[in-house]
Amino acid sequence: MAIAGTTGGSRSRPPDVRRIRERTSRSRLMADRLGRWGVAAGGAGIIAAILGILLFILVEVWPLFGGARVTPVAPLVDPRIDPVALVVDEYRAFAISLDRHGRVAVIDLERGIVQDGRQPIAGSGDDGPAEPAITALAPSSGRPVLAAGRADGSVVVRTVGFDVTFDAEGKRQVHPRLSEPTVLRAGEETGAVTRLAATASSSGDELAIIAMFEDGSLHVFHTTREENDFTGEVETSVEDRALAAPAGTVDALAVSARADRMLVATGDGRLLLYEAGADGPSSVSEPGPPVGALAWLVGERAAVVGRASGAIEIWFPIRREGESRARLEHVRDLPAHDAPIAGIAPSLRNKGFAVLDRDGGVGLYHSTSRRKLWSDRLDLPAPGGTLVLAPRANGLLVGAAGTIARFDVDNPHPEVSLRSLFGRVWYEGYDGPAWVWQSTGGTDDAEPKLSLTPLLAGTLKGTFYSLFLAIPIGVLGAMYASQFMHPRLRNVVKPMVEIMAALPSVVLGFLAGLWLAPIAQRVFPGMMLTLLTIPLAIVVTGALWSRLPARQRERFPDGFEVLPWGLAIALAIGVSLRLSPVVEKLVFDGSFTGWLHAATGMPYDQRNAVIVGIAMGFAVIPIIFSVSEDAFSNVPRSLVSGSLALGATRWQTVVRVVLPTASPGIFSAVMIGFGRAIGETMIVLMATGNTPIMSWFPFNGFRTLSANIAVEIPEAPYGGTLYRTLFLSALLLFALTFVINTVAEVVRQRLRRRFANI
Repeated sequence: MAIAGTTGGSRSRPPDVRRIRERTSRSRLMADRLGRWGVAAGGAGIIAAILGILLFILVEVWPLFGGARVTPVAPLVDPRIDPVALVVDEYRAFAISLDRHGRVAVIDLERGIVQDGRQPIAGSGDDGPAEPAITALAPSSGRPVLAAGRADGSVVVRTVGFDVTFDAEGKRQVHPRLSEPTVLRAGEETGAVTRLAATASSSGDELAIIAMFEDGSLHVFHTTREENDFTGEVETSVEDRALAAPAGTVDALAVSARADRMLVATGDGRLLLYEAGADGPSSVSEPGPPVGALAWLVGERAAVVGRASGAIEIWFPIRREGESRARLEHVRDLPAHDAPIAGIAPSLRNKGFAVLDRDGGVGLYHSTSRRKLWSDRLDLPAPGGTLVLAPRANGLLVGAAGTIARFDVDNPHPEVSLRSLFGRVWYEGYDGPAWVWQSTGGTDDAEPKLSLTPLLAGTLKGTFYSLFLAIPIGVLGAMYASQFMHPRLRNVVKPMVEIMAALPSVVLGFLAGLWLAPIAQRVFPGMMLTLLTIPLAIVVTGALWSRLPARQRERFPDGFEVLPWGLAIALAIGVSLRLSPVVEKLVFDGSFTGWLHAATGMPYDQRNAVIVGIAMGFAVIPIIFSVSEDAFSNVPRSLVSGSLALGATRWQTVVRVVLPTASPGIFSAVMIGFGRAIGETMIVLMATGNTPIMSWFPFNGFRTLSANIAVEIPEAPYGGTLYRTLFLSALLLFALTFVINTVAEVVRQRLRRRFANI
């Protein structure tokens, strides 16, 4: 008998439900596992990428804080060597020495031999007429000049040159060249030369010699050589200027290449500064330990003084406001030696120099960074000696009787230290210590000024002024839109505010710098007047609204009452701007900018922090508004309903229930806005004037770290100090945002735990 519902007496087999469930469970588990692995891999990849970027930045920054790497090279030993002065070419192939007997020798450094014997500096050989005895020699100055003073009161000067050629195989050949000797004499009988210092321009066309004579007189010789480009004729002029000699003995002399500044060190340790146009000293320092060596640094706006006590001092000639003559000021001390200073060799590339003491101690220093970069003690055959830095500052020669010690120098970033990057530094030509960023100067010998402090201050200044506007508007606007505004109006307002975030920052910066800044300068008194008229308009509108009949107020749906207030605020702003000329005339004596300068001493810069605050606040408001509105909207409706049911007003509910509950999200919104503001580049680049100054004054410009990177990176040579300093700026930005975000997350978690049980 067939069973109903079957065909052909066969029964359909029910599916294996258990097996299907097991198969589904396995696939879900596998999908979940793959998803979990994918999310973990993505997160790990992001962390690895961030750590990789951080590691790369650290690798680029690390060499900034390394010292000089100085490698000894096999010394040159020859009994004919006894240098008092040395000149070396930029390739360190040849050196020209002047010994204590006034004889010149050409030394082949690459082959380690004295190539040419020891010829008298005056040029005559052994068979020539007898020359006056040598009584004074100019120590090494790093410049291509050798000078000797003689018993008859004459000074013999020879300039040094090095011609570079390349043979058929492209191999470099260096050919030393000595000029014909030039004999200089004072215009009066002076007796023998007792002290001498000489320097020259890098080309050797301009020489300056300062000489002290046996009769106590002091003379400066300045020679210039000019070649006519058309005829090839060479015209040489010599100027001899007598200076008022100091009382007592003279221990050291120094002169600038243009003979416009001379330094004299007396036996009682005083320093006398002479300037062009005056015979007497313009400044005399207090007495101190005797001076063993004296030299101008490159640029000749700072002098290094080495004392017999081993002290190393930096002095500036400073002409302060209202003073016609410069004064010598002791600016800083560098790490001292244990023995009297015997020689100073200034670098021709930067504000660095080398020092040699009488016990053979030698060291490398940098004036701006106040760093001792390297030091060693040499086993010299005799106390004292001379030293010179190669023109490229990549080599050091230390000469003594019978030997020349040689060193390779790798010193890429001597001007950088924590003090020079973040501390106040007294720069050449300044009245006192200051925070200054000036990566380039008008000349190649300008002192680098790489202080990051004004950039950090500018970054915080721009962030403060932008958040000062963005936080109240963003948070309070989000609170009103979420809790009071009608949903239909909110559905229009919120997308419009979020669209603001899509505006390119370059457009905002362009509008702020070229459109808003000129307008704000004209109507700024009216902008300040809005601080009074807007609250007044709100209060008056509220009073009028409360006096309207209930029937009239009920025509506005709940949440649409913002429209009359918005109209009142717009009217208040328009009236304030219209009244700007009147306010400026009545309150600020007709000119706000003139009044501001007279009252504060600070000028009004058209592109200033207020303009940046408005423009960058406009960029940050959408972020803070959007995140804050989500935080307000995510507060459980049960909390709001319960508060209202217990008799609380809408405002009490928002302030005492909704706001505390949403505070973690609001805090996150503020921190996200902070991160957006602190990393902004284009707006501050175009609307601040890009002036790296230390000031919180709202009406002047500033420069931020991010804008500085954008401005300077095209001009930064790869691997140079500026290049690595910009990477340090990026590291500071990275660290700053990391610390702030970490602190923000900790605070947010605590707020969540605190209000979790509301």
